[in-house]
Amino acid sequence: MLTFRDFSAAFRKLEIDHSQPVIAHASLSAFGEVHGGADTLLGVMLMSFNTLIMPVFTYKTMVTPEAGPPANGMSYGSGKDTNLMAEFFHPEMRADKMMGSVHEALRCHPKAQRSSHPILSFTGVNACQVLESQNLQEPLNPISKLVEGQGWVLLLGVDHTVSTSIHFAEKLAGRKQFVRWALTPQGVVECPGWPGCSLGFQAIAPRVEEVTRRVEVGAAQIQAVPLTGLMEAVCAAIADDPQALLCGRDDCGRCQAVRQSLQ
Repeated sequence: MLTFRDFSAAFRKLEIDHSQPVIAHASLSAFGEVHGGADTLLGVMLMSFNTLIMPVFTYKTMVTPEAGPPANGMSYGSGKDTNLMAEFFHPEMRADKMMGSVHEALRCHPKAQRSSHPILSFTGVNACQVLESQNLQEPLNPISKLVEGQGWVLLLGVDHTVSTSIHFAEKLAGRKQFVRWALTPQGVVECPGWPGCSLGFQAIAPRVEEVTRRVEVGAAQIQAVPLTGLMEAVCAAIADDPQALLCGRDDCGRCQAVRQSLQ
């Protein structure tokens, strides 16, 4: 069984300066049995880094309209049943289950704050300016703030396919963005700046190999990647191949829309 000490020792081996902000993505189950569960892993991160944020997205607020902008990577009018199950966003809404227990534990932490985006919200501790930089038009602005602060991406038992920061790098590279809609107490709101598909993101791994720090913990691995290096690698990959990091699924509307935009 892994303990607080095991994770604490692992983070020390990464040799990341405490003052550098971190965005983390975590799968607790990947490590095996952890004494204290999500609270243990979260506690070690909060002890190890002054500023920590994690995504706490809420996809159950999403609705599908009957019509919208073209080449938007979605099927309009397909939400007849799912729209009925959509929920109004509120600040205390739980993170989507697919985000994982560590993300939800941070959201519930007494010192945590949360950004107000009705779908793509982030939560964090000692991250007020980072979180307040987000708005409906620029949902990925928190990543920009972390880049400015020489921050890091932590992948705890997960790979690059969950890295929200790569979406921001895609935007920097000029890749097509999308629009989605969310249910709020003020009504349905348009959410521009929606990112593309992430299923192909693991292809960035060779390009960030030299700057990636790794440590084994239990059954899984913790990877740390500097955000500046990640931004440079993604932008270079897309410059070399405009279709880089797109997935290979024929039924992926967003990746197909990006390909069409390049023609």
